[in-house]
Amino acid sequence: MDPGISICSAEVGDADAIARLSGELGYPVEVGDAAARLPAILGDNSHSVLVAVADGQVVGWIHVRDSLLIQEPPGAELGGLIVAEGGRGAGSGRALLAAAEGWAQSRGHHSMRVRSRTTRCDAHRFYLNAGYRQVKASLVFEKQLK
Repeated sequence: MDPGISICSAEVGDADAIARLSGELGYPVEVGDAAARLPAILGDNSHSVLVAVADGQVVGWIHVRDSLLIQEPPGAELGGLIVAEGGRGAGSGRALLAAAEGWAQSRGHHSMRVRSRTTRCDAHRFYLNAGYRQVKASLVFEKQLK
């Protein structure tokens, strides 16, 4: 990891950077929406949001949470991992992932699950290089509720 990169807990004040980075990867979120959601997420100890900071700027973020489902053992799941396009390959992503894995292990989890869009080939290589293995392919369905 670049020695100029530090990993720390996200704060509500990071909403602007988190929203900007989300949009950069194709997951647009309004700053106001990110700022409104962050307090609930940050206040829930079953979640952790971390940011990578370089030269005083947030260059990446990761969101990890407990996953408790009937059909599988408890574990952790990534809700998102984004590093600024210009900062990829400098170690921020690896540092964020390692920190999230540490959080999961500190909570007693023995596995971490990552979902990645089929078109994100670079992300797939990143996770494979980090020791993850593909366990299935799936489709996501959504219905808007009124």
